[in-house]
Amino acid sequence: MQHRPSPRFRALAGLAVALLALAGCSDSTPSEDAAAEPITISAAASLQSAFEQISEEFSVEHPEVQISSISYDGSSTLATQILEGADVDVFASADERNMSEVTEAGFGHEPVIFASNTLVIAVPQDNPADIDSLDDLAQATTVLCAQQVPCGSASRQLLQDQGVQVTPASEEQNVTAVLQKVAAGEADAGLVYATDVLSEENVASIVPEGAEDVVNTYPIATLGENPGAQAFMDFVISERGQQILAEHGFGTGAEQANG
Repeated sequence: MQHRPSPRFRALAGLAVALLALAGCSDSTPSEDAAAEPITISAAASLQSAFEQISEEFSVEHPEVQISSISYDGSSTLATQILEGADVDVFASADERNMSEVTEAGFGHEPVIFASNTLVIAVPQDNPADIDSLDDLAQATTVLCAQQVPCGSASRQLLQDQGVQVTPASEEQNVTAVLQKVAAGEADAGLVYATDVLSEENVASIVPEGAEDVVNTYPIATLGENPGAQAFMDFVISERGQQILAEHGFGTGAEQANG
């Protein structure tokens, strides 16, 4: 005679199966769970074009890591946001000073230099004010980045080195704003990074004397322990990441390490 399992036995068996299924679901390691967490990135405004391409290629190579947002602005603005508690996993600054403010406050891990940039004079494509050198900026309608912004600090260093005094018509919070005013014809000239003019067809550039002596170095660091953030930083400093930066006009971290 065939015996059927009792209802109590069937219930216990069902519970055992459910427990085994739950155990199977928890086989993923903590690092795998963490790697699936979205990451947020704060990057200097001058990096936007390069980082858009980097983020696209990174996402293809690392589909398990979702980039929830990338914020572009002046490095000083981004550093302030981080110090005030903004949720940021990766910080890429256009200078070491603003990065130091973040890391010395305990918000970031050891930064790595990954790129460099120099200044140029940006003028409208037809150059109506006939700007030819830094000296011409003294009498022109010139816009600069604010002094606390890396491009502003570098601009003033360059002008000081060349003995040129400029009273800016306006001081902008990031280099993109300077470029936009020049492109719109609202200014005769502005000092921006060499990389910025590459993607702006309404602007021409002049390499000023002494620009090679005022070089901005770009550090990047992870904040917190999200493995996805480390994966993004590793991609930026990888051979492909450095190639993308070079294509967008940046000097690379390798050049800085060797120079």
